[in-house]
Amino acid sequence: MCVEALPPPSGRLTRRGVLAGAAALAGTVAAAAPATAASVDRDTSSPAARKAAAGVRCGSLVIRGGTLLDPATGEVTEDAVVVIEDGTVRASGPRGSVRVPRDADILEAHGRWVLPGLVDAHIHLSTAAEARDAVRQGATSARSGSTSFYQDVAVRELARHSPELAPRLTAAGIFVTPDLGETVLADPDLTPLARLKDGVRSAEALRRVVEVNIARGADVIKTRVNERAGLPEQDPLVQVYSHEQLSEIVTAARRRGKGVLCHSYSEKGCHDAVTAGIRSLEHGAFVGERTLSEMRRRGTYFTPTLAAIAGLAQSKDPVLAERGRTYLPVLQRAVLAAHELGVPLAAGTDSSGGTVRPIGREVELMRGAGLPALDAIRTATTGAARLLGLERTVGRLARGFAGDAILLDGDPLADVTVLKQPVRVVRAGYAL
Repeated sequence: MCVEALPPPSGRLTRRGVLAGAAALAGTVAAAAPATAASVDRDTSSPAARKAAAGVRCGSLVIRGGTLLDPATGEVTEDAVVVIEDGTVRASGPRGSVRVPRDADILEAHGRWVLPGLVDAHIHLSTAAEARDAVRQGATSARSGSTSFYQDVAVRELARHSPELAPRLTAAGIFVTPDLGETVLADPDLTPLARLKDGVRSAEALRRVVEVNIARGADVIKTRVNERAGLPEQDPLVQVYSHEQLSEIVTAARRRGKGVLCHSYSEKGCHDAVTAGIRSLEHGAFVGERTLSEMRRRGTYFTPTLAAIAGLAQSKDPVLAERGRTYLPVLQRAVLAAHELGVPLAAGTDSSGGTVRPIGREVELMRGAGLPALDAIRTATTGAARLLGLERTVGRLARGFAGDAILLDGDPLADVTVLKQPVRVVRAGYAL
């Protein structure tokens, strides 16, 4: 069968599907949109309040009195003020150096540490509830690790319409994998692939899945080089795509200006993926020094998803539990080696299936691997922001950056575990 002979994917269907999906997601959560908590002082006569009463979304807030940490520089500012207007930071600094707008809504942060919202660089968000959970646990920005039916594209649009309900999301669409399974029904342009006896392996089939993903609105492409660790019947060290096949995927994605993230475990698989030109290596438990050196040279990111591997160790399935116990220390050594070599790291939880792990847990495990506290925090702020191409808007609370913040009960430089339970989350100027 010649996949290339099919007509190109329809852009009209893309827009209808995305808008319909976003509308459906928004409908499921509209009634649950959180009212601003009592700790935010409101003046109903203020311009912001009048706009809100008129149905205009304003997203303006002043966070006052906390200890502000800038992950980019490591600078700590006590008794700080952060002014957010229309969802964007307009000013930040010590009290007295920052003008607070008259009649501004105030979030008092005395006794708390204030950090930019965190980034989960590998998460599977398929429902509005999962998207909301991710935000409330501090992940105000995220990158999808793929979904089965383009739910992540709709979640991205939901976040643009109602930012307090979902993280700012980089969508991956569907997995480029040999066996699409039920995902072949995600789009009419994928259904001819169901007739392929060997699955999605030919150059034409690989390009087709990439093309459909991009036509449906994917921002990045997700593929794999190894089988899954989370399924006991699979062997994560078995390779499913060759270097040539991975190169085909990367070339097709690059042709449309997209990067590729690659699920991987074995050293050979990791090396094939990196030399094929992927943008980031996901999981990568057995990545070796040869591949890490190549990653440093190329600027390839490493997203180890330590929390997901640690979670396997708690499985009731004995195969998965043993796999988790075996893989976690190996992966933590790889993370430390990557850090020492200068390979860029990004934090990702690999949350899926309705359970959203706090991104702070990933930072905790990065710290446990041997990273200094500030560098561990950077994997979920400035480092992950660079991977997502958001380094100018995400990962800091400086002028011009997104008005996303978390408030913590303790000093994260002394104890990163406080990141697992933010006291408050601010998303685009909305205090949740």
